[in-house]
Amino acid sequence: MKQLTKAEEEIMQILWDLREGNVAGIINEMPEPKPAYNTVSTIVRILESKGFVDHRKEGKGYIYFPVLEKETYSNQSMNQLMNNYFNGSFKSMVSFFMKKNEMSTKELEDILKEIDKKDS
Repeated sequence: MKQLTKAEEEIMQILWDLREGNVAGIINEMPEPKPAYNTVSTIVRILESKGFVDHRKEGKGYIYFPVLEKETYSNQSMNQLMNNYFNGSFKSMVSFFMKKNEMSTKELEDILKEIDKKDS
């Protein structure tokens, strides 16, 4: 799967939240300073060419919608992160985040409970 740039991911996050929208609607959800209409339109078309977004005609314009679920992208991105930076080791990745983010014992116990649920 192709990776998203920061700008592409920002627009995808908005489309995942909205479920669909035109370029003006996407811009409306973006923080100030708002990007130019043509900039967002170009990024949406790039997302479409990468297979993340599709469109349907509505009136004189287009409504864009994600074709890739957010969870699917998240899973693939996390796997890629784990493989690229932690040699595919989930243990190494969790250990890194525990040390760097000062994870509490309670948070770690919650993670272990989620893992136990998955295994049962």
